[in-house]
Amino acid sequence: MSKARPTIGTDGLALPVLPPERDARVWARLVRVLFYLPGFLALLLVKTGDAASFGITVELLMLSSAAAVVAGLFVGTQSVGAGADNSSKTGVWSGALILELLAAVPFLCAVPPLFHQLATSTLLHAVISVTPDNNLGPELLPAVAILPFMLYQLAGFGTLHYVVSKPVNWIINLGILCLIVASYAANRQASFGEERIFAGILVLSMAATIFYGILKLKRMQAAYDANCPQKAPKDS
Repeated sequence: MSKARPTIGTDGLALPVLPPERDARVWARLVRVLFYLPGFLALLLVKTGDAASFGITVELLMLSSAAAVVAGLFVGTQSVGAGADNSSKTGVWSGALILELLAAVPFLCAVPPLFHQLATSTLLHAVISVTPDNNLGPELLPAVAILPFMLYQLAGFGTLHYVVSKPVNWIINLGILCLIVASYAANRQASFGEERIFAGILVLSMAATIFYGILKLKRMQAAYDANCPQKAPKDS
């Protein structure tokens, strides 16, 4: 059973509500998944898709893979032992924020156009002797993964929940959903310039949120350490 953290500091004010302690090994495994999977899908798309219809899909997949590497650097700095500072104590939380916003979000944005390319690939269907289906449908099945991601973010599982207020969290995540839908719609209409604009806004807003979130986590950890009541020494 987990121990409850103090809620009132030595100054009589409420302590910052930090994210719960998380297992760095689990996040390290997720780093590996989000490094290899988007890269593999990008190679698959380049080999089988129509280059004229890629849009920004390949770039989003490679961004997801590269962001996972950076997230792994943050997770690897986690330490709560001797010599730990505000940066090392927030390593896993910072890495999780990068994985959630700059690895998972671009990956989810790339999934619908990626599977549309695979569903309509003449090269891929020539190998299996099946006529490509140009109707809507196949690419929307993996796109459903966006819905549990929204639940993950809005139900308090995500790291962002501890960094911003509840209304701001809703605004950010609804903005993510709208930009993903707009980017996909532009891709289907072959408006690749508009797709790049929507995807660019999405990526830049996620990067700005990450910068704010990591610095906010460090400030929260510093305030918590400065005002957290010290444990009474045990009687020998």
